[in-house]
Amino acid sequence: MENNQKLDQWEEALEEQLVVLKQCQESFGLDSCSDCEKFFDCEIRKRYVIAVYESMNKGSTGGFEF
Repeated sequence: MENNQKLDQWEEALEEQLVVLKQCQESFGLDSCSDCEKFFDCEIRKRYVIAVYESMNKGSTGGFEF
């Protein structure tokens, strides 16, 4: 992270899930989850997507808009 900024709890959770996701991809020799046969049913990917969403809305409830 630039400028020595401290990660908040959602960013920390996202970083943790990213590490797990990358390890999984590496174990299958993949560069992307989209090439994996478990793409739609993968719990690791689902947890990562949730962590991305939560890091973007910082725990706020309700819908998320881009």
